[in-house]
Amino acid sequence: MQLHGRQYTRREIEARVGRIEQIGGIRRLTLTEGNEAGSSVLSVRTGAGLSFDVMPDKGLDISSASFGGGSLSWQSANGDVHPSHYDDQGLGWLRTASGGLLMTCGLISAGSPSQVDGRNYGLHGRAHHTSARQVVAEGWWEGDEYEIRIAGTLEDTSMFGGHLRLRREIRCRLGENRVTIRDVVENAGFKVCPHMMLYHVNFGYPLLTEQSRIEFPDGDKVVPREAEVPVEGYDRWDTPDPEYAERVYYHELPERVGEKASVTIHQPEFPIAMGHTSPIAVKLSWNTDTLPKLVQWKMPGAGVHALGIEPSNCDVEGMEIERQRGSLVMLEAGESLVYELELTVS
Repeated sequence: MQLHGRQYTRREIEARVGRIEQIGGIRRLTLTEGNEAGSSVLSVRTGAGLSFDVMPDKGLDISSASFGGGSLSWQSANGDVHPSHYDDQGLGWLRTASGGLLMTCGLISAGSPSQVDGRNYGLHGRAHHTSARQVVAEGWWEGDEYEIRIAGTLEDTSMFGGHLRLRREIRCRLGENRVTIRDVVENAGFKVCPHMMLYHVNFGYPLLTEQSRIEFPDGDKVVPREAEVPVEGYDRWDTPDPEYAERVYYHELPERVGEKASVTIHQPEFPIAMGHTSPIAVKLSWNTDTLPKLVQWKMPGAGVHALGIEPSNCDVEGMEIERQRGSLVMLEAGESLVYELELTVS
């Protein structure tokens, strides 16, 4: 194991600690106040600087994430609201969306509210507000490496309205600043079902300041959702502005079969400790065979000061528009798709 600048064996580490959680690992917690009461938390530390909280009651999404004590993610003013407060109609999602490093949008619908075949679909679907089952949180030695794994299952279902099942696995390793997410989405029903999937990955201060630079995939074409929005400035960050109106950009990725796409945020002055700063790079990469699209949400407003990097299989105008365009992904009965994402800090 590479840890704190040197190589250790398992027994050398065990000789130095009473239990491995002294360095890193998983801890189960429960929130107790306000509308967060009852929300369970799986708090993970890698021992190398990266820490993050996984929320089993909110789709096994990732809430706060930090490096060396400095936040990487953007947190919504809503907090980690228990899903019992969720309103799935219209824009009700906005009242209980936690922000955090990852909000999963889907599984059946994502994007703007819409009505299809007499059925109403609220903003961004229900995955972010669905409690996971069969949740596993474990750490174990494999040779001289300590592996950390969280896994579970959630389902987007309604009678006569589709049945999609997601099996999620989140992995990291002690001593490394890297986390991987592997999702398998299966149509567990017996009829074809719409499937919209968008990974709403949210970054914020102090990773994002006026000094930050955002590096997008080579060769991508950037198209603002609104025609009046200029393309310039999509790769820079701005001072908080209470009058700023959110901007959405579509990145048309070049077709590279079997390759991954990535976005990297460079922060030359990230605060680490004792008033010191250090340059860091946070890289999000994903497989483009099942996530061929990239949506960017730029919102350097005051109070809502967030950058969303959103790999997806759809745009964000909602199911009705997606179907009209002929781009709505449909999963056949028994069919499954695999999604893989990785976040690294260096």
